[in-house]
Amino acid sequence: AVVSTQSTGYVPLSEEGGARAQMELEDVKNKKSTENSMSTSMEHLARNEVDVWDVVNEELDTANFSKPWQEKSTKGKVLTVFWLFVKLVLVVASLYFFICSLSFLSSAFQLLGGKSAGAVFAKSKILSNPIIGLMIGVLVTVLVQSSSTSTSIIVAMVSAGIVGLRPAIFMVMGANIGTTVTNTIVSLGQSMDRTMFRRAFAGATVHDCFNWLTVLIFLPLEAAGHPLERLSDLLTSSISDDDKVSKLDFLKVITKPLTKTVISIDKGTIKDIAKYCTTGSHYDSLKCIAAKNSSMMKDCGDKDCGYIFGRAGMSDTTTGVILLILSLLLLCACLTVLVKTLQSLLLGRMAQTLKKHINSDLAHPFAWLTGYVFIVLGTGMTILVQSSSVFTSALTPLVGLGVISIDRMYPLTLGSNIGTTATAVLAALAATGENRTLTIQVAISHLLFNIFGILVFFPIPAMRRLPIRAAKFLGNTTADYRWFAIVYLIIMFLILPFLFIGLSFNVVLLYVVIALFLGIALFIITLNLLQTHFPDRLPAVLQTWEFLPLFMRSLQPYDSVFSRLICCRKKVTDDVSLNVVHVSEATGKV
Repeated sequence: AVVSTQSTGYVPLSEEGGARAQMELEDVKNKKSTENSMSTSMEHLARNEVDVWDVVNEELDTANFSKPWQEKSTKGKVLTVFWLFVKLVLVVASLYFFICSLSFLSSAFQLLGGKSAGAVFAKSKILSNPIIGLMIGVLVTVLVQSSSTSTSIIVAMVSAGIVGLRPAIFMVMGANIGTTVTNTIVSLGQSMDRTMFRRAFAGATVHDCFNWLTVLIFLPLEAAGHPLERLSDLLTSSISDDDKVSKLDFLKVITKPLTKTVISIDKGTIKDIAKYCTTGSHYDSLKCIAAKNSSMMKDCGDKDCGYIFGRAGMSDTTTGVILLILSLLLLCACLTVLVKTLQSLLLGRMAQTLKKHINSDLAHPFAWLTGYVFIVLGTGMTILVQSSSVFTSALTPLVGLGVISIDRMYPLTLGSNIGTTATAVLAALAATGENRTLTIQVAISHLLFNIFGILVFFPIPAMRRLPIRAAKFLGNTTADYRWFAIVYLIIMFLILPFLFIGLSFNVVLLYVVIALFLGIALFIITLNLLQTHFPDRLPAVLQTWEFLPLFMRSLQPYDSVFSRLICCRKKVTDDVSLNVVHVSEATGKV
């Protein structure tokens, strides 16, 4: 009987350990058929002796404990303070350039896909379908990498009378989903460490899970009875043109000096394509052609351009590709420095103290208020940085490091949803022009959508656990199959929107596909519940998923394909914290 260690060798177990391992071998043999039907992520959980999600009670590495301050010499104290200062400067600098890299990434996507996004918005005829409006909101936000940009285009189209209020509400729901792609991409930076990647990906996708679950409830309700439209109309009925506020702009004041020296995007080009290339009273062939042929970069005229790529004289596509590569390299470099520096800062007693304070509840009898306090904190921080993507992307590495638990990340994410829509409301109140009330109504509908989603998926513990468990499931899956994260991004944020937009040209086929998706999902959920709670009431063939071919019930067949790719090869060694008993397929020995 042997147990694997981080090295390739094996360490003999004691007599008692060998007996225990032999019992585990017998258990493996008796339950072999059941285990075959389980996903690898669930098998992985079954093998863990330590809950990887319990960051507060995580075992500390005592080797990293430094001497107490009182026991250090004068030289040791000076060096400690000096290196602490250096690390704090590194954290601030890497965080600053990390935020700038997100801005560059957004600009790159706008250069590459901005005109396509405008063309998608121009198809106003198909926007009357709620599902298509939702998917267009998702797709456009992914293409421009900014929910602020996509919602501003939607508001501009409503203000110009190109799009009605109802389709706009469905599109901002989609923008709510599309904005989560950024922090999901950021989580890939921790893919080399399985435990960190598990937590980081779960911390990023808890935002996705909440948004999708909220859409599943409120999209049909809004399509049937228009409650958001009616309530937002009631709230905006008393707003006059004199009720204006100043537009907030905190974070950009700090980042603009750098970002504007590199690239400057003219968002008006996207709005012009969406406005003048549509089929309707606003259609203007000359202005449409001019908008499509113009550059996405701001025209400097006769003056010397104040930004680097403006002086380069390259096309939008070339500039976009170069900027995309540079922004991803900068993002990865900043993320690496940020994570490594935080790891060195958050060692030993400091890590445990910080984890306990962040992840612990308020004192009794106010413990139930803890989540709501963090929702308010997330709202305030998002309003401060003017971007939910920036806020959640900055938190994602901390979740991977185990500083913030998934249960604490969830209310912070909900707060960021409210914060970004509150910012949109303030921007709408600062706007002028025709249909101002409608633009405010769109922003308030977006805010109400998120508030109602929180009321459904947070106060009740059973409902609160749904997005958290879904995110943990995705985290467990990516821990075993790193390629799953890339596939998830491509399917959820590209293939799915394009699929439904393509099906929109045949409404009957569209609803048949939706009914098929819902039917399969309902069957899987129902059968899983019955297998868990009432297996004896099911026929023998339905008590496990073995009646399906392996490729339909496991990711293992796909793993054998993706694992051949350089980016997705599995590490030879495993995490030291895992106590995994290996069973040889050939000999049956432990």
